[in-house]
Amino acid sequence: MLIGIPVVLTPDLLRHLSAMGHGDELIIVDVNFPAEACADRVERLAGVTASEALTAILSVLPLDSYDDAPARTMQVVDDPDEIPDTRVEFQRIIDKRADNPAIIQAVERFEFYEQAKRAYCIVQTAERRLYGNIILKKGVVAPS
Repeated sequence: MLIGIPVVLTPDLLRHLSAMGHGDELIIVDVNFPAEACADRVERLAGVTASEALTAILSVLPLDSYDDAPARTMQVVDDPDEIPDTRVEFQRIIDKRADNPAIIQAVERFEFYEQAKRAYCIVQTAERRLYGNIILKKGVVAPS
């Protein structure tokens, strides 16, 4: 155990978060997401919702301030203007927890899958709500 590190962040996930460089992307996904088909690096957080994972990850991961869309979710199929509850909750978490709060952008479903294939790591949660997926682009850790 470590002081100040959320307990939902496993040692392997912490290693991946630390190893990521500026511009690398991490994706937090729900139970239905085809994580194994999209990435070589998949970490599972059993019993953890996507919102809990996002809150914990943003406590240690900076969001990219050089990108207009450092946080992206999947559009609702057949209704791209609908904003699912998961996205509303993710936005509240980003507004409260992110070092560089950003407005979440929506990505068409199959484009989201293509972006997932380029991600550094996918974090599969126990999230059962639909559209519980979010892409995060890592920013720069500022000098202290």
